[in-house]
Amino acid sequence: MQIHQFQPIISFIWSVADDLLRDVYVKGKYRDVILPMTILRRLDVILEPTKDKVLGTYTKHKDMQDKDTLNTLLCNASETTFYNHSNFTLKKLLNDPKNIRINFENYLEGFSENIKDIIAKFKFKNQLDTLEEAKILFAVIQRFCSTKINLSMHPIFNDKNELIHKGLSNLGMGYIFEELIRRFNEENNEEAGEHFTPRELIELMTHLVFLPIKDRIQKGTFTIYDNACGSGGMLTESKDFITDEKGLIRSKAQILLYGQEINPETYAICKADMLIKGENPDNIKYGSTLSEDKLSGEKFDFMLTNPPYGKSWEKDQKELDVSKKGGITTCNDPRFQVGITSKSDGQMMFLLNQLSKMKKPSENNGVGSRIASVHNGSSLFNSDSGMVAIRKYIIENDLLEAIIALPTNMFYNTGIPTFIWILTNNKTKAKKGKVQLINATKETYYTKMKKSLGQKQNSMLKEHIDKITELFLANKENDDCKIFDNAEFGYAKITIERPKSIELLVNDEKFQALKDKDKILAKLQELEISPQDFTSRADFINFLDVKLKKAEENLLIDSNTTNNTEKIPLTQDIQSYYESEVKPYVPNSWIAWESKVVGYEILFNKYFYTYTPPRSLEAINKDLQDLEQETQDLLKQILC
Repeated sequence: MQIHQFQPIISFIWSVADDLLRDVYVKGKYRDVILPMTILRRLDVILEPTKDKVLGTYTKHKDMQDKDTLNTLLCNASETTFYNHSNFTLKKLLNDPKNIRINFENYLEGFSENIKDIIAKFKFKNQLDTLEEAKILFAVIQRFCSTKINLSMHPIFNDKNELIHKGLSNLGMGYIFEELIRRFNEENNEEAGEHFTPRELIELMTHLVFLPIKDRIQKGTFTIYDNACGSGGMLTESKDFITDEKGLIRSKAQILLYGQEINPETYAICKADMLIKGENPDNIKYGSTLSEDKLSGEKFDFMLTNPPYGKSWEKDQKELDVSKKGGITTCNDPRFQVGITSKSDGQMMFLLNQLSKMKKPSENNGVGSRIASVHNGSSLFNSDSGMVAIRKYIIENDLLEAIIALPTNMFYNTGIPTFIWILTNNKTKAKKGKVQLINATKETYYTKMKKSLGQKQNSMLKEHIDKITELFLANKENDDCKIFDNAEFGYAKITIERPKSIELLVNDEKFQALKDKDKILAKLQELEISPQDFTSRADFINFLDVKLKKAEENLLIDSNTTNNTEKIPLTQDIQSYYESEVKPYVPNSWIAWESKVVGYEILFNKYFYTYTPPRSLEAINKDLQDLEQETQDLLKQILC
């Protein structure tokens, strides 16, 4: 199904904004009216055939005390998951122009709670004052009821039984709604990136998540979850990719979509989009995923997300009662026992949320769970203790399958480098214990846009997505694809201790108070002349030949972790590294073995670094001479 089929309807709806809202709203606010009105009109025409039945049921049972039973009766009468028990339809509202505002409010109040939730999150009722004051409320409703478009599922014929408008399926309505959202995002691209992932990146993610196991998802029931679902694009695109009758998978499986979103308007768009497409809107939850997981305890087959990165989650930390105990940051939420990142950036906490919802590898025909998550470079190497702990957990549990480096300037609100992480708890034999890195930052993997949209200057075409997917599926090394053992990303961080310098000690009041200070200084002067092979702090204290308390020992030791820390690859022996790389330059030192901490980092540029030799002096000199000559020529023209 191609979007151009629906351009007449899209253009008509867009014209409502251009014709009626232009002098009342700034362009960025058109969506506040157009999106909810589009939804209302679609719901209105869906409910039209069963309207009388719903009204009869409501009249008969409206005084029922059990509201859940009443809701069920009305949904049964409407033959869908929502209803409107108002006497009005949008068309009937046009019969009484003088009372359009009060009657419209009555109409909105007649909807079922799931639709009222959408209307409330859009804050649509807040627009009624503006529309009424501008005297365009009637005109807006009238335009959406126009016979020039058909938003119902049923075809429309004229008096001669000739087809005027085809019926509009849920999928077709979904295309229309998505295209309107896309246009509004482009009009208001400064905030688009907060809730909108470029469609080509979603397409790439679906290829990477689903194609490796396409033979195992041909039938049955599978679930897809997005814990920062925005307007729902990843969810619906994922299902379309799996079930497209002309696509690469062509699955007949039942696909259930779940998500959570914190922004009220975006949540409303997502929930409405699910409803329009025939999905269960109640599977979309409102609120903060981190501090209020509305799908707690649920497990999912597939999870795709583009969480906020570089964004504070301090409010969530307070809600979770995050605190430091013994220098370790903790909270009681079982999802976050692995590690807790600093309050300045919560992106990896969304990934932990996903990991907590993975199914067992044996479930659903051996699919287990597969995850695609977009992150910035910070998640790869940031030394924040929480991020280190999370990376360690992921890699040591062999969950990380691949990371794809994306071109810069792919998103609407940021031009920074971004990466797609692919995780699974059911790696193939060939991938066990390994991680695949793909460098898709070269121009062979993207194209420059003719017109930038905010920060978005680059995009991927089908050919680019296919190239990256081919690299991923082939799992073979070349210039743009590297494969590493998990341990190659690991390091042991240790502190190298040594005696403080004599200069520092003689100026230290606490040292001057020591009984054996003169003897200690004499021993330190001896060390400067004849360095010793110390293996520990105890060796050094024994060398001094004095009795010291622990606090007094600490006065003599330079253990500054900022200057004296070494990161040693796990693939190297620590003692051998120390002997060759540290001891020759730091005599009288020793390894503080108790300080050893294992961590992991993925220095992407290190693995794909290409040396570019500097320009020759001759070439530089020639450029300078040419520039000097050009300057002289310009001066001659000015003076003449």
